[in-house]
Amino acid sequence: MEIASNWRIQHFDVGQARPLEVASAGLDDRFWITAKVPGDVHSTLIERNIIENPYFGHNDVKCRWIETKEWWYRTQFDYEVDPDSGERHELVFEGLDTFATVYVNGLEVGETSNMFTTYTFDVTRIVRRRKNAIAVKFDPLSLHNRDKELFQWSSYTKERPWIRKAAMNFGWDWGPRLVTVGIWGKVRIERRKTAKLDGVFARTLRADAESADVRVDVDVKAYKRGAAAAVDVALKDRDGAVVANAVATVAGGKVSVDLRVVAPRLWWTHDLGEPYLYELDVVLRAEGKEVDRQTHAFGIRTIELQLKDEQGRNSFTFVLNGVKLFAKGANWIPADNFIGAIPNERYRDLIDLAVEGRMNILRVWAGGIYEKDAFYDECDRRGVLVWQDFAFANALFPDFNRDFMDSVREEVACNVKRLRNRASLALWCGNNEIDWLYDMKTAGGDITCPFYGESIYHELIPDMLAELDDSRAYWPSSPYGRANGMDDNDPDVGDRHNWQVWHGSVYPRKFGEAPILDYNIQGVTFKNYKKDFALFSSEFGIHGSANRYTLEKHIPKGQFYWGSAEMAYRNKDTNHQKGILLMEGFTGIPRDIEEYMNFSMLTQAEGLKYGIEHYRRNKPRTSGALVWQLNDSWPGTSWSMIDYELLPKAAYFYGKKFSIPSCCRSTTIRASRCTSGRSTIRSSRSSAP
Repeated sequence: MEIASNWRIQHFDVGQARPLEVASAGLDDRFWITAKVPGDVHSTLIERNIIENPYFGHNDVKCRWIETKEWWYRTQFDYEVDPDSGERHELVFEGLDTFATVYVNGLEVGETSNMFTTYTFDVTRIVRRRKNAIAVKFDPLSLHNRDKELFQWSSYTKERPWIRKAAMNFGWDWGPRLVTVGIWGKVRIERRKTAKLDGVFARTLRADAESADVRVDVDVKAYKRGAAAAVDVALKDRDGAVVANAVATVAGGKVSVDLRVVAPRLWWTHDLGEPYLYELDVVLRAEGKEVDRQTHAFGIRTIELQLKDEQGRNSFTFVLNGVKLFAKGANWIPADNFIGAIPNERYRDLIDLAVEGRMNILRVWAGGIYEKDAFYDECDRRGVLVWQDFAFANALFPDFNRDFMDSVREEVACNVKRLRNRASLALWCGNNEIDWLYDMKTAGGDITCPFYGESIYHELIPDMLAELDDSRAYWPSSPYGRANGMDDNDPDVGDRHNWQVWHGSVYPRKFGEAPILDYNIQGVTFKNYKKDFALFSSEFGIHGSANRYTLEKHIPKGQFYWGSAEMAYRNKDTNHQKGILLMEGFTGIPRDIEEYMNFSMLTQAEGLKYGIEHYRRNKPRTSGALVWQLNDSWPGTSWSMIDYELLPKAAYFYGKKFSIPSCCRSTTIRASRCTSGRSTIRSSRSSAP
């Protein structure tokens, strides 16, 4: 039973509200503000015209008071309870942002401290027949980090390392500080009797044109000692016909079954074939009765990360069903700063644009979230691979603290178990840029402390993946891999971030050398891409203006001109001179807003074309190019190819051509021949175009 209606919110000064009074079932909350769940406080206040749109002008600064208050959510719901049924009732929150105390019928049932974790509370002895009430108190973050150590390094703000929350909420170099709060995931009550399915893990062990072997592991949690339990596992095609099934007895809370599928239809990325999805149906029976069921979309496919080629040379190549891919895609950031209120349609529109732009992989960046199910649903359905970062970005983290590490373990387990059945999920990655930047900042004298957080990416996560998901590769950081004394951005090992272009980073660089930035036309020019012979370029990009409609909609009247304070406020990057230098070296310096929009978009488009065509010419050594970034979370000027209003920039349209498969590049080849070309590629198990 989903609890999505009748929610209301109210704020108090810290210490003003009496929790037992505000949480009581009989509180008269008719004067509170009506709210949507899932959602967040900011989106609610915008919808009710209580605050001005934070994306317009400097209005985001006017909203800072929200993060200083104590916020309460309340709802009432009807429920039926039979005290003699032996049922167990569990209240589930899929997303609470962030430090919350949960009350049911005036009784405190637990606290939360991690935005990325699903929380389940046993409310069997609390819920009652007919009227019930839920109240959730959210503390301001300052109550939980004001007495914590301030680490020497935490990009953009030093308050966030202790808080398991989307890093981009605190501001980044492409978005504002908007510290959200609220119930950002679904809320439901689940009825259980005797036992429940506590985890289902299905993966392809082997697959070819003749048959495929699929293993399904099932974890069962029993509520009644000695109850006999069994699982029925069935794999069904799109028409509902069973293609493989098995029945097995549960012993010790676990059971594993193997399924053989004859003549399987494999899951492919959209550029190689059809992303075919079966339906996996798992039924739990206890004492002869069905007590639980889970249904998952399931793609039969094998995926591996090849780190050595056939000649024993270093590589970084995704291999799908035996076919080597050239990964063409982009980095994904949250589709809006107000994560809880993002509609599913926005995910569909963005993934559609990625597919239309000939992208076959998206990297979910570490400073956002483990994305909503809607994102992975679309990637599974449309045939787009996912590189999934764990949520650790550009900072030191307190791996010396037991409570923090316990929270991280719960977070990792929760999200691995949630996502491991996804056909689209190709890679787990431990963090964004932390290993690389720790060395640079240490060498530059900014850091003199130990590598706090190192054990998370190099011990905790890989150990947990060995237990929870052995079906896909793990990569500790991005970029990562060094040889011959070079740093973790070494082009000869692992993946690489190219920020010579735009940021002017000087390379090659040895491990332990102080970093150098070269801010001049030659130092930042996109022609430096031709010097990059990375095995896999997982981050590179150039700023481009948002479209006129997007800028005019969000900039106050009279401020839409080149050089205005409001235009500058749209750009959150450090040193705005970098964009000027890039344009100066290609189009010339803009003289007005029209030239700025045209020159910056053209420079971005031509620059990305120059870089990606270079990387593709460098095959097979280079096997992937992921642009920073696909999308925007607010209406700003950034590296995105699609602006906040989902309007593509010039670079997106260029991308449709510079990402076209090699077999289609000749003007004499009609588009209809691409299908047969893909079939040939698939059957020969050769490298993808």
